[in-house]
Amino acid sequence: MKVTVENKKNLEKNLKVLIDKSIISRELEQRLEQIRKDVVLKGFRPGKVPTDIIKKQFGKAVYGEVIDKILKESSAKALEEKKVRPALQPKIDLKSFGEGKDLEYTINITEFPEVKLDSLDKIKYDDYEIKIDDTETNKRIKELAKNQKNFVEVDPAKVANEGDLISFDYKAKVEGNDFEGNEGKNTQIEIGKDLFIKGFDKQLLKSKKGDEINVEVNLPENFPKKELIGKIGIFKCKINSVKKPKEVEVNDEFAKTLGAKDLNNLKSIISKQINEEFKNSLNMISKSQILKGLEKIKVGDLPQALIDEELKVLIQGQSDEELKKNKASLEKKASKRIKLGLVLNEIGEKNKIKVNPEEIQAEIQKQLSMMPGQEKIIMDYYKKNPSASASLRGTLYEEKIIDFIKSKAKSNKRILDKREAEKIIKAENEKNLEEQNKNNKSLSLNQVKNKSKKNENKALKKKIVKKVSKK
Repeated sequence: MKVTVENKKNLEKNLKVLIDKSIISRELEQRLEQIRKDVVLKGFRPGKVPTDIIKKQFGKAVYGEVIDKILKESSAKALEEKKVRPALQPKIDLKSFGEGKDLEYTINITEFPEVKLDSLDKIKYDDYEIKIDDTETNKRIKELAKNQKNFVEVDPAKVANEGDLISFDYKAKVEGNDFEGNEGKNTQIEIGKDLFIKGFDKQLLKSKKGDEINVEVNLPENFPKKELIGKIGIFKCKINSVKKPKEVEVNDEFAKTLGAKDLNNLKSIISKQINEEFKNSLNMISKSQILKGLEKIKVGDLPQALIDEELKVLIQGQSDEELKKNKASLEKKASKRIKLGLVLNEIGEKNKIKVNPEEIQAEIQKQLSMMPGQEKIIMDYYKKNPSASASLRGTLYEEKIIDFIKSKAKSNKRILDKREAEKIIKAENEKNLEEQNKNNKSLSLNQVKNKSKKNENKALKKKIVKKVSKK
């Protein structure tokens, strides 16, 4: 294989590749021999079909298969040999080919611009840690206890009030007629929740054990018997019991009902949960600070082809008129995103950061644990959508790069309580909203309502170019 490099304008190059015809012939013969061993033709024993017959019958298809294989292997080798890193998918232009001929083709390349990495210790960010005190933890546990109501039966003479639990039997009629499913035994409703049929439980107020009460309600739109929707149902109810809520005692036994070993273990679990609620938001703030620092790193002139590719993402859903009005700002945004992606990618490449299959599987398992009962749906989704796995790989790759930067950058340790964390997160959200509104000033009111939010969210979420996602 002979490879020559032709420099064009900016970062564009042509790699001219020549594959000797002898190599093609050898690959072709080897493939035909493989077919000959397996093919079965009438009049010939298996594996004994003459090569010329095999070539006549399968030659054209095999030649195309061989050329495709050689193109893939040789183009990858040519890029590696000349140490060329394509920023976009290379374009192959066939110049000469055919049986008995050399294979000549050109690889059109757009290279990555130069990224001048500075020392990462110049980057500064806040490293947040949340300290959750016992007051906050106990408050959360009390809320859990309140939702874990324990009902106890009261004196039969006591009437039902709001918040009480009533057990009753019923038989319903519509226009004096029975219908399928019109009876219920030991049905339980909590007075005031209005979860049975709207307006039903209020009619049971002040009832007591043994009472028989007729309840009239309009049958709702979600009533199982469609033909009865909107009609008045008369429910003859017999009260079996009235139970009043009893405050749940917060102790080891209560903790065990929630899956904890004891109360101290429950407190530890709740504290970690509260911490996790703030962790992601605060990590995003830290990440934003790091990305802001990376913007100062110098990147060479960007190829227009890269900008055009990124613009395809930004312009989705915009009309020609909107594009004309916002072209300059969109190109600026595209350039900013590409530069950031190139810097992140350069850091990943220089420091040999990789994402292995085990890490991807671990992340998928993490998602499975967060969505119990939907494991099969999630697994099928990743199996049927290779792009989903690629996207997940890209996300993990970016996270690993950010973690690497954190290990080299200057961190400012900040220990916060819950109130301080909430204040910082609120301020950051307001700042982002202000920036978003500022970017949207040039757009019409209609555009702001219908387009800007969608496009801004995409811009915020996608911080890395396609090259990174492929890692």
